[in-house]
Amino acid sequence: MNTPDTLPLQKEEKKYTPKRSTLMLIGILLIGMCVASYRISGFGVDAFSCMNLGISGFLKMSFGNWQLIMNAVLLIIVWFTVRNCIGPGTIVNMVLVGYTADFLCWLFLDQLHLSVTMPLRILFLLVGTLLASLGCACYMIADMGIAPYDSVAFIITKYTKEKISFRLARVMSDLTVILAGVIFCMMAGNSIWQIVGLGTIVNACFNGPLIQFFRERIEDMLK
Repeated sequence: MNTPDTLPLQKEEKKYTPKRSTLMLIGILLIGMCVASYRISGFGVDAFSCMNLGISGFLKMSFGNWQLIMNAVLLIIVWFTVRNCIGPGTIVNMVLVGYTADFLCWLFLDQLHLSVTMPLRILFLLVGTLLASLGCACYMIADMGIAPYDSVAFIITKYTKEKISFRLARVMSDLTVILAGVIFCMMAGNSIWQIVGLGTIVNACFNGPLIQFFRERIEDMLK
């Protein structure tokens, strides 16, 4: 059974079926919804989005456009390190997550003018946390390629010869990109509370363990 502590299967063993394609798309859409939920909650976004929002704000570029560029850079690194992580799902994730989040934020905040009260903020925080790990678990199980950033933990695990587990590697990479996001946000003169907060810390500390939790349950259901 594939767990987050192991690399995806070799490409020659993969067969892209409709079930796996559907699972991959569901997972990626859930992650886009997760990012939107975090942004609407106002408690801070997930780690990777924190960095990308900080940098895109510094560059005065849309979140979706910068996230696509950042993913492209990471994809090159992944290609030379853990190439087995790349597949159709990698490309779909690179494009779909950022623009899905942008669209949902635009819809709820700019068009529907959602009144985000404290109870709703807490609800969006909890929903975002669950969607993040559930979405990652779904498209990892589909094994059609994972997002370039999600491959970073696998790179760390591989090049430390598994002395660092996926869970720890994920926490390490999440905390690193959070720091980068905060630095760029401060350089831009923006409030760091727009991108980092309780939700960011919760996601950074619990995303790795929750991914494994959901992944094991979903794999058992699919047997």
